[in-house]
Amino acid sequence: MTASVKENSFKRAILKGEVQLGLWLSLCSNIVADATKDAGYDWCLVDMEHSPNEVPSVLAQLQAQEGGTCSSLVRPYWNDTVLVKRLLDIGAQTLLFPMVQNAEEAASAVKSTRYPPRGVRGVSMTQRGNRYGRASDYFAQCEQETCVLVQVETLEALENVEEIAVVDGVDGVFFGPADVAASMGKIGDINNQAVWDVIFEAAEKVITLGKPVGTLIGDVARIRECIDRGFTFIACGSDLGLVARGAEGLLANVRKG
Repeated sequence: MTASVKENSFKRAILKGEVQLGLWLSLCSNIVADATKDAGYDWCLVDMEHSPNEVPSVLAQLQAQEGGTCSSLVRPYWNDTVLVKRLLDIGAQTLLFPMVQNAEEAASAVKSTRYPPRGVRGVSMTQRGNRYGRASDYFAQCEQETCVLVQVETLEALENVEEIAVVDGVDGVFFGPADVAASMGKIGDINNQAVWDVIFEAAEKVITLGKPVGTLIGDVARIRECIDRGFTFIACGSDLGLVARGAEGLLANVRKG
């Protein structure tokens, strides 16, 4: 039996300028991934950088998200060629690379997702990404269906953002307000206007170059502003935040009542 490479609907949507709203998944739970896949989000990101996810737990969550409304994204814990190879082999199609500081690091991220001679990804003939060898068009089509997003989150990276954005194979630039705030000496103050002023300035440069931009922010007014300014993919919050704040809110309401 033969199969075809899965179409990356998230990549197609952001390249067409369609706003995609997402949810961060940090609880390392395939049940949470299953419970949220039909909540209506356009994408859900499985995070490895700031949560104790490893490849097997990422795989379980990717499997749980199959058939839902959301596209699956993964953030590796670093720009690591070996890790990227393993994530692609288990079927990840969209990767968000953290802490990309310059064009060289962006190019390294892209190369880790490409087979030789265009990159350095090792070749496995039978893996989940190619439907266990059944996707006969995998080697011809996988690059087209792979989406590389790079995370800009320091003042140094913001200064280099145009060079980062134009690297061949970079499909989008994601701005991390928490780390930008820390880089500006405003750690924890992620909705500070000065932080967003520098983000918006950099984002405008990227949008002018024709590349999609995204971010993570839970403030509804800020989300609306981002959309108005041309941001294409925005995470509205996280599963961990929903559980923590929801638990507090429930107890507060009961005690008040």
